[in-house]
Amino acid sequence: MASSNADSSVKIVQGSGNVFADLGLADAGERQTRVRLAVAINEVLRRRGVSQGRAAELLGINQPKISALSKYRLDGFSVERLMRFLTLLNQDVEIIIRNRPRARRPGRVSVTAA
Repeated sequence: MASSNADSSVKIVQGSGNVFADLGLADAGERQTRVRLAVAINEVLRRRGVSQGRAAELLGINQPKISALSKYRLDGFSVERLMRFLTLLNQDVEIIIRNRPRARRPGRVSVTAA
């Protein structure tokens, strides 16, 4: 049975909100953006009950690429391509550019699905 006492050698560090940055990946912002766009695409497809075959037709790609997208294997998908998929699914994509707050460095890209 496990001890109820916490192991004092374990250090807990609060995440930054971007798991890719926390892992030290150089392209963390782009990776997170692609994942959030893919989440939005997959949610639209799920909500509509669209099959992978039909999704492939709607987005103009083959079914294996839809399968990769549904499993968040996003190496073959650019941010621009994922945004185009959303517009093909009759979703609006807004890009808002503003000054970052002085208290936060550096600038960041954020994607929010409404």
